Amino acid sequence: METSETKQPAPTFFERNAIIIKLMMVGFISLLLLIPSVMIQNLVIERSESRDHAVNDIYSKWGQAQTLAGPILNVPYRTLTKDANGKEEITLDYLHFLPERLDVKGNINPSIRYYGIYEAILYNGKLNFSGNFITPDLNGLKVVPESISWKDAFISIDISDLRGIKETVLVNLNDKAYTVNPGIERGGVFDSGLSIPFPLEEGALLQSGVKFGFSINLNGSSKLSFWPLGKETNIQLNSPWSSPSFSGAFLPESREVTEKGFSAKWKVLELNRNFPQKWTGDLYSFPNAEEELDAAAMTTETREHKAKNAVIDNYSFGVDLLMPVDFYQKVYRSAKYALMFIGLTFTAFFFIELVNKKRIHPVQYILVGFALVIFYTLLLSFTEHLSFGIAYSIASAATILLITWFSGTVLKSRGLSILMGSLLSALYLFLYILLQMEDYALLIGSIGLFVILGLVMFISRRVDWYDFRKPEVQTN
Repeated sequence: METSETKQPAPTFFERNAIIIKLMMVGFISLLLLIPSVMIQNLVIERSESRDHAVNDIYSKWGQAQTLAGPILNVPYRTLTKDANGKEEITLDYLHFLPERLDVKGNINPSIRYYGIYEAILYNGKLNFSGNFITPDLNGLKVVPESISWKDAFISIDISDLRGIKETVLVNLNDKAYTVNPGIERGGVFDSGLSIPFPLEEGALLQSGVKFGFSINLNGSSKLSFWPLGKETNIQLNSPWSSPSFSGAFLPESREVTEKGFSAKWKVLELNRNFPQKWTGDLYSFPNAEEELDAAAMTTETREHKAKNAVIDNYSFGVDLLMPVDFYQKVYRSAKYALMFIGLTFTAFFFIELVNKKRIHPVQYILVGFALVIFYTLLLSFTEHLSFGIAYSIASAATILLITWFSGTVLKSRGLSILMGSLLSALYLFLYILLQMEDYALLIGSIGLFVILGLVMFISRRVDWYDFRKPEVQTN
């Protein structure tokens, strides 16, 4: 009897490095799937912009976010100057006086309007203004009293979007009613608003001052802001809206937010801001929406004037009426975790393939990756019609069931498919917790990833990364 031994050929380069090559291939597929992931993020941005356009269309017909300032007392005066040729000429300029005290009490009644599938927050505000101007001190203004034209004085009130005014505004000045005119006269410090001619006898203002009071029935949307123009400004707002955000330069001194609504009070002093109670000319102004100027075209004087305007704008404050949930923001945040989801899912498949000696084709990795990516389109589609929690549950359940079923057909093992389903369920639950805990997302996410890394290291501790198929001996 003759026995012969035949050695198998030595393993090739690809056989010796099969694990590393497969790992690199899985990593390449993961990076390749970033392309549709980025496309989905862009889709979320586009849908969000479509929502903004639709909402702004509603705002433009009802009334934009409103910013109110005033009243300001404006008094013209004349000065004698000489031009470049030495010729004397009279120029007209204005004195501007802010109120000694400004009190505003308002009730904001919100409502939700729809444009297709989109929602817009609108409100109607009943605002009552009161206060007084005291005897103006002309010291420091460098104005000759005889040059002041008290009979041409007027009072200006700034309302950023005049389309929101729903009733005629009557202003009481020293217990006398005055009808307002639309627009601001030349020399006012506002770009738009209302003005009231208020002729004064010379010296009348110096004797008693001016008490004022008026009410405004105003439509607006999403936000209501004020400028603190009084030497002491007191604002009190009440509303049944339960999701306010207090924004601007000053937070309320006191506030109460419940499920039935909110109430808030602000108190701002002259010392809290960076502009005075009186000035001349256009040293300070309060534009509604300052146009962007070309930086290269601005002169030094324009830059200084623009900077002062910006300082004043920064002192506005008020309240934003927020939607309880901005689902586009949540979907966009969830899409940023796409690479993490793809990487962790592929890691699970890779270790199943490695430990259980199962073979998974790269095409099957790609199909699973596409299922993970399509989850975000499902989430986006459902959130536009359902609440975020329900939409997330439906989209994640559909994705988990699909991948679990596919895993069972590929791995030929019910136990391994259930393991994959459980892993995906844990990952989607982890993501949902991250999305809900916005303030602690970094902390929870870092801890979660650290734990996952520890599990991967534990599972792979006995893997021989240099293992390859050894030659077998055949005996005939």
